[in-house]
Amino acid sequence: MLVAFPASSILSRVYYANGGQSKWIISWVSVAGWPLTALMLVPTYLVSKTFPTPLSLKLTVSYVFLGFLSAADNLMYAYAYAYLPASTASLLASSSLVFSALFGYLLVKNKINASIINSVVIISAGVVIIALDSSSDRYDNVSEGQYIMGFIWDILGSALHGLIFALSELVFVKLIERRSFLVVLEQQVMVSFFAFVFTTFGVIINNDFQGMASEARTFRGGRAAYYLVLIWGAITFQLGVLGGTAVLFLVSTVLAGVLNAVRTPITSIAAVILLNDPMSGFKILSLVITFWGFGSYIYGSSMGQKSS
Repeated sequence: MLVAFPASSILSRVYYANGGQSKWIISWVSVAGWPLTALMLVPTYLVSKTFPTPLSLKLTVSYVFLGFLSAADNLMYAYAYAYLPASTASLLASSSLVFSALFGYLLVKNKINASIINSVVIISAGVVIIALDSSSDRYDNVSEGQYIMGFIWDILGSALHGLIFALSELVFVKLIERRSFLVVLEQQVMVSFFAFVFTTFGVIINNDFQGMASEARTFRGGRAAYYLVLIWGAITFQLGVLGGTAVLFLVSTVLAGVLNAVRTPITSIAAVILLNDPMSGFKILSLVITFWGFGSYIYGSSMGQKSS
């Protein structure tokens, strides 16, 4: 989880920084590795001596809907990484925690205490600080309008990500009525599969599969580097999903929150070192504030678990 997700974010930026143009291709790469997660189901069934969860009409429709939302979410993040530095995009994406808390409260009736409200305010302040410092990290080949759109798409993607998280939890509560590592893995496979189907349609309609050959020819580093970036992008994203699922249900939700918090500075620091991302004083302040907000959220969640 700590290696794969930051690597996936860095590879998305590497794609755009070296000549890649398609937003559909990057969003397609995010779900193209779904068979890796599906392969994990076979040994899991054998070890647990269980059978696949029966698919009712309502459950199938919910997976299709979540797959559509996931495809849209990946496309929004693709636009964000096309126009923003990886460190900035990763900091803005941390606002998904804010939306997860809000949608979890509204849809699933999750409890919210003072620490969680504090984290929402703090992380929102971190996003505002980045917005105030937008002129310091804009790439020369990115216009001000594109930078603003990247900022907006990142926030919208984070909001949609939070909604998907809450709706997924609602599926467990209302339709499946149980939660286990196996069930979550099944959901991840189904949602990723339908997201893959929707995104593939988008790539075909946009003629981006045909455009891959020309992109590969002009890609800095050559054709092999182009395809390696896409292949490893697909692999790392799915490994991150598997790691997050395992941590969440084999250890604890608190540890998953801790690792999710640590992931943001790792991505930002890796982007500065590997991609020479600009790191202003405002961005460092935003990073510290965001980490503080994560800590407050984790503390509030742990207190809520203890009280329940």
